[in-house]
Amino acid sequence: MLTARRSERAGVQEGVRHKTTIQYATRPDLPRLAYRKLKGKSPGVVFLPGFASHMGGRKAEALEEFCKSLGHSYLRFDYTGCGASEGQMTDYNIGTWKKDVLYVLDELVEGPQILVGSSMGGWLMLLAALARPEKIAALVGISTAADHFVTAFNTLPIEMRKEIEERGSWSFPTRYNEEGSYMLSLDFLKEAENHCILQSPIPVACPVRLIHGLKDADVPWHVSMQVAERVLSNDVDVVLRKHGHHRMSEKDDIKLMVYTIDDLIDKLTTLG
Repeated sequence: MLTARRSERAGVQEGVRHKTTIQYATRPDLPRLAYRKLKGKSPGVVFLPGFASHMGGRKAEALEEFCKSLGHSYLRFDYTGCGASEGQMTDYNIGTWKKDVLYVLDELVEGPQILVGSSMGGWLMLLAALARPEKIAALVGISTAADHFVTAFNTLPIEMRKEIEERGSWSFPTRYNEEGSYMLSLDFLKEAENHCILQSPIPVACPVRLIHGLKDADVPWHVSMQVAERVLSNDVDVVLRKHGHHRMSEKDDIKLMVYTIDDLIDKLTTLG
């Protein structure tokens, strides 16, 4: 049955069309949060984008098509200050975006959820699983960037770190915008330290799947291995793609993501 379902899913990421409309969650004293929601069965799927990314990427859209084909609920959203949500990204931090994820889990979805986190979204999905274990059915990390900004800063030469501390900001290199860098404040980095999770066991008990490319030039694949080692769940798989890059948005990458979630839904439904 699963093989038949897989053959039906093979073209899921092709010809993707927007099936849902943008909605806005109005929160007391907080910027409005933009999201797209598809109603359906449990477990639902929630997609968490990466840093400075948004809910309109290939992976997020392919997952909507997949969930629609299966009849499962799906939600994708933009963090505060990103995409269609209100606010300026530079005003916010990891703690803010963690609260966004918890708001989604508390207010916008019903029943157990499979969190699919891309890059920084993989870090946030782990933080959410620690804060709301009863609402998490499983975790799927794509190029999981747990502790990433803090680790990257701490591996800089000491002279460079001193310069950044004196200046109060860090021009963080990236290949994903025209400027070639993101400006991170020292306050952002210090706040991120409060959310680091790789220095001790991670008490997450649900199934965890971690997919990472060996050619990821942004977040080393061994970060996913560290997460797998720290997580206390006995049901943890790591898939390393030999030619995979950080975004993991090629056709075969997206197929693997979809098949992984398909397997999890099948397993969770059987267990249920």
